[in-house]
Amino acid sequence: MDTEQNTTQTESSVTNVIPPTNAKWYVVHTYSGHENKVATNLKQRIETMKLESKIFDIIVPTRNTVVVRHGKKEEIKEKIFPGYIIVRMVLDDESWLAVRTTQGVTAFVGAGNKPTPISEKEVETIKKFMALEAPTYKASFSVGEAVKIVDGPFADFLGSIDTIDEAKGKVKVLVSIFGRETPVELDFLQVSKL
Repeated sequence: MDTEQNTTQTESSVTNVIPPTNAKWYVVHTYSGHENKVATNLKQRIETMKLESKIFDIIVPTRNTVVVRHGKKEEIKEKIFPGYIIVRMVLDDESWLAVRTTQGVTAFVGAGNKPTPISEKEVETIKKFMALEAPTYKASFSVGEAVKIVDGPFADFLGSIDTIDEAKGKVKVLVSIFGRETPVELDFLQVSKL
């Protein structure tokens, strides 16, 4: 899982200019983990190169997710598409070069050397997914993995993960009691990796 804790805004308008109808959304590939840095660098380049009339919005698609680290629940912004940002721009040689040569950008997504725009509907779907209220739990466990129960009546028992419910932050652990495996439902915080 590629997460980057940050307080920066993940969707931002670069300018107050209303984008013209020929402005399209393009997917830009970046080095994984550098999405926010690329977005910041690109904003600075737009200002210094006076491209406010050609590049309008930059989105780093993220979603609030709850992870369990060191026995504590922590809310983070998880990247929906690690290694990608979305840029609304009027594509011409100057704007293409400005984005393409921004530090951390590896390429535009498209057929051959030609960037291919994505539809407004796709961008709206991504924005809706980003805005979903309820944070989800992200398990760092996998089915069949051996774990130790660290809290509750079965503390210090060893078992293996039978099922994972990320929506509720629960796992079902098979624990050997009286010589037979018994499923026990536990919170992510109640188990740890061996």
